[in-house]
Amino acid sequence: MTRLLSILAAGLGCCLAVGAGAAADRYPDHPVRWIVPYPAGGTTDILARLVGQRLLERLGQQFIIENRPGGGNNIGTEFVVNAPPDGYTVLLVNPANGINVSLYPNLHFNFLTDIVPIAGLIRVPNVMEVNPTIPASTVSEFITYAKANPGKINMASAGIGTSVHLSGELFKAMTGVDLLHVPYRGAAPALTDMIGGQVHVMFDNLPSSISHLRSGKLRPLAVTTAIRSDVLPDVPTVAETVPGYEASAWFGIGAPKGTPAAIIDLLNREVNDALADPKLKARLVDLGGVPMPGSAADFGLLVKAETEKWAKVVKFSGAKVE
Repeated sequence: MTRLLSILAAGLGCCLAVGAGAAADRYPDHPVRWIVPYPAGGTTDILARLVGQRLLERLGQQFIIENRPGGGNNIGTEFVVNAPPDGYTVLLVNPANGINVSLYPNLHFNFLTDIVPIAGLIRVPNVMEVNPTIPASTVSEFITYAKANPGKINMASAGIGTSVHLSGELFKAMTGVDLLHVPYRGAAPALTDMIGGQVHVMFDNLPSSISHLRSGKLRPLAVTTAIRSDVLPDVPTVAETVPGYEASAWFGIGAPKGTPAAIIDLLNREVNDALADPKLKARLVDLGGVPMPGSAADFGLLVKAETEKWAKVVKFSGAKVE
């Protein structure tokens, strides 16, 4: 009887393996849900829609963008963690995923193990921008103004723990200015209030702000990367005024733990080919992004390194979310 059960178990295992392999061979044979953990209109949403359209053209199935904002990015992430690992639910991975590892002490998942990397998409600078009513055209002038008005300047962000938030916290820590953090559920509503003057300064991802900067609705003071951006070549870096300051945002795609390796490899290959497409590449560069092709392992190493970097900023700032 024991031998018979062993034979049956082995046979079942082979059937499951063959079934999984066959499913991977047919992938995708119906639409894929791409979960974006922010509202429509921000960098994550813009990026997913651009890349999702190219994946539709290449794979013949829709990548349906599903916005699931809230919980500082965690609601959408947890939804993907709990989804079937069949390649039909994927996540727009962003800096908040790595930041939240240290920011939230009681998450119901372990991002570094429960979401597997598929591919990197782009890396972008954040841009320090102000409402034009703020009497500052440079970082130095802003610091002077902020120190003369402690606690009176509202600093918007796309949510607690986002790279937009912690880029501002890093600036506060390195300059000693007192800014009142006002978190929103994504960049789009924050930008609406920035333009309306309800909030005054923001360290936003460049792609979601570039049109407002070009139209003059917002004023750029500096980019947050170590070197200037080709999209805003006349805008200095924060580090030119605050030596040692550096922050940037990165974006990629991940899937639930257990997703077949064949599907991970296929999506990685298709994403890299899409990023090499001249039209998409030009669009991403125009938005301020630098395409970030590479293997799934390459993207995993980036996520791990960024998680460790921002853990230090979270600890320094004392930020915690229950």
